[in-house]
Parts: sequence; C-alpha cells; structure tokens
Amino acid sequence: MNNVRRMWAVALKELRQMGRDRISVVMIVMIPVVDLLLFGYAINYNPRNLHTAVADQAMTSASRAAVMDMNATGIIDVRRVADSPQELVDMLRRGQVSVGIAVPPDYERRLADGRPAVQVMVDGTDTVVQAAANQLAQLPLEAPGGARAAPRTPQIEVVSFYNPERRSAVSIVPGLIGLILTMTMMMFTAMAAVRERERGNMELLIATPLSSSALMVGKVLPYAAIGLIQTTLILALGVWFFDVPLRGSLLDVYLAATLLILANLSMGLLISTHTKTQFQAIQVAMLVFLPSILISGFMFPFAGMPEMVQWGAEVLPMTQFLRLIRGIMLRGASLWDLWPAVAALIAFTTVTMAVAIARFRKRLD
Repeated sequence: MNNVRRMWAVALKELRQMGRDRISVVMIVMIPVVDLLLFGYAINYNPRNLHTAVADQAMTSASRAAVMDMNATGIIDVRRVADSPQELVDMLRRGQVSVGIAVPPDYERRLADGRPAVQVMVDGTDTVVQAAANQLAQLPLEAPGGARAAPRTPQIEVVSFYNPERRSAVSIVPGLIGLILTMTMMMFTAMAAVRERERGNMELLIATPLSSSALMVGKVLPYAAIGLIQTTLILALGVWFFDVPLRGSLLDVYLAATLLILANLSMGLLISTHTKTQFQAIQVAMLVFLPSILISGFMFPFAGMPEMVQWGAEVLPMTQFLRLIRGIMLRGASLWDLWPAVAALIAFTTVTMAVAIARFRKRLD
C-alpha cells in the first residue's frame, strides 16, 4: 500500500513538473493537432490542377475544344501558352510546369485517320503526377463533324520525360538528401547551443571577445561540413546502387545542398533561442520537421494539396530544395533556371539568422 502511495506521489510530481514546462504542454497539444490537420486536410493522393502549358499549333475550334475538355477534368490547370513543343520542353526542364500539351498543326487530319492527335508531356520526376496525367489519355476527343467515336488507337499520347521507366528511386533518392539534411542539421544545431547552456559553457563563450554573430556562425560551421559529407554519401550511394542519373552540374548540386544546410542551421539556431533544454529543442525541431516531410512534395503530391497548404509549404526550405535538387539532378537544369527557389532559400536563411542573432543578443544582456 505504501508503494502505491509513493508511486502515485511520483506520478503527481511528474505531472506538476510537466505542467510547469510550457513548451512540453504546447507540444502535447500541437503534435496531434498538426498530424490530424495534415493527414486529414492537406494530404491527397490525387493531384489536381497540375501546372500546364499548351502549344496549340493547329489553332482551330476543334483543337481549342480538346484543350478545354482536358482542362475541365480538373487534373490540369492551363496557365501558360507556348509557341512550340520545344518551348514546352524548356518549361518542363526549368520546373515552370508539370505538364505540357502539344497540339500539332494537322490535328484534325490525325484525328480523322485514327492517329494520336495530342501529345501530353509529363515531368516524370514525380511519379504520382505522371500517373495522374495518364488519366488524360482516356479522354475521347471530338472528331471532325462533332462525333465522339471510340478510338481504335489512343488519341492522346502521354510522353514521360526524365524518368521514362517510372522508377520511384529516381524521385525519392534526390529528395532523401533534403530529408536527411533537414533532420540532422536542424536537430544538431538546435541541441548544440542548448547543450552549452545546460553544461554551463555558455558563460565562457560569452566572455570571449567574439561578437554574437561570429559566435553563432562559429557554432554552425562544423555542422555545415557534416552536411556536405552527408550529401556526398547519399549521392554516391544513389548513383551506384540505384542508378539515379546526375544530368546537371555536380557543383550546382553542392551549392543547392549548401543553401539548404544554411537554412536548416539558421532554423536550428532560432529554435535554440526559444528552448532551455535539449528535450525541448528536439520537440520543437520535430514539430518543424513533420510538415517538411508531409507537405513539401517529398511523400505526397504537392499539386493535390489545398491552396492554403501550398502557400504554407512555400515557406519550408525543404519545398524549395526539392525543386532545386530534382531539377538539377533529373532534368539537367541549372541554378539560374531555378532562381525563384534559390532566392527563397537565401531570403529564408537571411531572415531566420537575423532573428536568431537578435534573440541571442537579448539573452546576453
């Protein structure tokens, strides 16, 4: 009986101690809420409104009607117009669109002869998007005279670029670089500063003649080197074991990885200024890491998420890095071709690091 009372006393003590830890209380509520909202509201296996460009070289009422019919399915969302199929390929390579629709000049003659009359070009780096675009091939097109006869051959031809074999490893392995760097860099940095505070070493570091910014940069430099080593390991294993192509510049790959590393390190430093223990730092880092997995486009199709969730995902460094690494490795694009994602990562790092340094200075006072 005495043991039961003592055990109950220990349990009450733990509850009171947990209640005094505001960050833990917030995490207890936020983690299930975030999980529920992401899985129930944001995650959708059926991509919709895929960004699409059209090159209609026929420019007839029938060809325009065919494009309108495909757009009406909700699978695609025509946002750009191209002058030629080659321009569609360039848009796919730069990541400006996920689907390109090419209508040849002899559209009606092809349709009457029973030949494929429309070519749908798909960015095969995302296998889920590729599967969704294949649904367009089942759409019957209006033949001359207004009839919609069942075709003997497919009227819409779907061509997959950059991953014609539809191997999932081709899209997963480059994304794993971002996933591992996000997890390790953020957690390592978040815990590093807190660990110094817990061990009483922070006072010694503060006493050094270093500025706050120099001190924080010095803390993260070793982890930046670790991140580049991890990038090299994943690249080597991905190329050797999974035959993942590297169509772009290797230098661009490392520059993109460096941008993500700096963004995650700055986020880790910001987390460390809000937490007092390593356990709290891990909790907050996991809360940030979870959306990076689910709504960045790594696991689930980005185009299938609600528009509000997509706006929120644009802030995540992982979302921008996926566009960079898949564009460089799989589509052969350059950093200049993907400059919006580069600018977003630089802006995120600059703002986050500035806020972290500002908060660290306040703690010095």
